Amino acid sequence: MIKNLIILLTACVFLFSFYQTGNARETSPKVLMKTTKGDITLELYPDKAPITVENFLEYVDNKFYDGTIFHRVIEDFMIQGGGYTEDFTEKPSRPAIKNEADNGLKNKRGTIAMARTNEPHSASNQFFINHVDNSSLDHTAKTEEGYGYCVFGKVTQGMDVVDAIAAVPTDQYDAPKETIKIISVRRIESQQ
Repeated sequence: MIKNLIILLTACVFLFSFYQTGNARETSPKVLMKTTKGDITLELYPDKAPITVENFLEYVDNKFYDGTIFHRVIEDFMIQGGGYTEDFTEKPSRPAIKNEADNGLKNKRGTIAMARTNEPHSASNQFFINHVDNSSLDHTAKTEEGYGYCVFGKVTQGMDVVDAIAAVPTDQYDAPKETIKIISVRRIESQQ
């Protein structure tokens, strides 16, 4: 009888932990980015990049990204936005955050990552969406050259929009010749 009870309790603990693990991604925050080229839905990974996701969502909740543009577009590389208005005025950002690029996530096609300067811990408000797999941006070492760029989510809908943005003609500075505006970025409430 005690043996059966132990087996039953062990099975319950296993099933509960499996349920929790299986539902971890279902509770990941999602945001809808409306652009002049169409909508992009992003799923964020606070379990892998908690500081980065919290930072991004604070900008989202404050409507910081509304009216910004994709100011740097390189086809077969990435599209970058979140820092400039239509007239290329840089928006003031909050302090830089810790680089969490050592979280195991890779800069694969459709992932969103934080843009930064050459200093590894300089990301604040700008982000980019990888147009292709970019392993050269992945974390390899905790050095200035190897730190990488922190992936904190991925596109779940709208890669056709990312492709359309990446295909826009650009000038010699990789700025789109056509303004690609981020109309709004909002959280999508969970359907659970």
